[in-house]
Amino acid sequence: MTSHAAVVARGMGKPCVCGCEAISIDYEKNIFSIEDLVVRKGDTISVDGSTGNVILGEVPMLDPELSSEFKQLLEWADQIRTLGVRANADTPQDAAKSREFGAEGIGLTRTEHMFMAQDRLPIVQEMILSAGKPERQVALDKLLPMQQGDFYGILKAMDGLPVTIRLLDPPLHEFLPNAEELMVEITRLRLTEGSKAEIEKKEELLRKVRALSEVNPMLGHRGCRLGITFPEIYAMQARAIFLATAQLVKEGFNPVPEVEIPLVIDLNELSILRQIIVAEAEEVMKKTGISFHYTVGTMIEIPRAALLADELAQSADFFSFGTNDLTQTTLGFSRDDAEGKFIQAYQDRKILSDNPFMVLDRKGVGKLMKWAVEQGRKTTPDLLIGICGEHGGEPSSIEFCQELGLDYVSCSTFRVPIARLAAAQAAVNNKHQLK
Repeated sequence: MTSHAAVVARGMGKPCVCGCEAISIDYEKNIFSIEDLVVRKGDTISVDGSTGNVILGEVPMLDPELSSEFKQLLEWADQIRTLGVRANADTPQDAAKSREFGAEGIGLTRTEHMFMAQDRLPIVQEMILSAGKPERQVALDKLLPMQQGDFYGILKAMDGLPVTIRLLDPPLHEFLPNAEELMVEITRLRLTEGSKAEIEKKEELLRKVRALSEVNPMLGHRGCRLGITFPEIYAMQARAIFLATAQLVKEGFNPVPEVEIPLVIDLNELSILRQIIVAEAEEVMKKTGISFHYTVGTMIEIPRAALLADELAQSADFFSFGTNDLTQTTLGFSRDDAEGKFIQAYQDRKILSDNPFMVLDRKGVGKLMKWAVEQGRKTTPDLLIGICGEHGGEPSSIEFCQELGLDYVSCSTFRVPIARLAAAQAAVNNKHQLK
């Protein structure tokens, strides 16, 4: 329920349950089975993304809608809460929906999802497979107007409200074909006497895929490490953000971009990338003759970043806790593996009171967050600090964010109303913090 796939699906308003290892799937017969139960193609199942239950048959359901009474309750909640509530959104449509639900900005826009679009994936692969910087720049120049359009749409939809745009985060091999599928395709071409040129092309692609593959990609060549080794990628994204910003300002809008650098561990790393972003902003302002406001900050999702928050605050306008990865790196748990294999046993044996990917681990992760808030604001007293992990939509975790003195929480679009209510409850439970 908290795997990356489930998190992304929740953002689209779709129920998703991952890690169903008990299921045996037979693709040829179009069936899947669990012990003696067989489900065939055409049978109806119901998926409950909140509980993780998959139910045979069609469960009676109601379309969700905000009643006038509930809207009134939310208005009362907004009068009480001190925590801001933002949404995680990657498209203009999601941004508009989040605004409809009362979001006060976007706390996380994942730019990698834009790269997955079918019309640009070949260009992204061209960029990855390029022999050197000149070839890579050709592909980036093709992506630039596409990214500019992406950012233009989201910033316009959130006119006047902040939009935190995270620069490219996942490892590059995720944008390439699967190695096993390539091997199967190469074997098929050989057995059927396929084109020699096509076989050589596939083999070269397979070599590149293998070269980019990693033993532990979550801790590998991803996030700001991509920006350090391939600064032209982050430069292109920053330019696209600022070109979209300048265009909107020219049209009379009020865009508020917040450029976010992921997976930072050191001040030098952050400073190098900030310089690249600032240089792109200055270049765009110079060429367009249009001035605009922007900020540059970082995610806090690695324990070292939390421990060195006082240093990072020297080069960051804001912090955003990425608690999905911070939980993984603090507990040493792989989210997708832990939930399917041992989290329940840890809860049954009272080792953990809750699933730490659903309810924030105050004892461990929370202690790192508390330190980061205190140290960051020791350097910069008015440092903007928020949270953009899925915990940003969970009531108990929201109350902890209130206790820490965070400025906002950010969650999936469809959890925004819950977050607004939970933020109000947190304010009531911590009356001493009310202004």
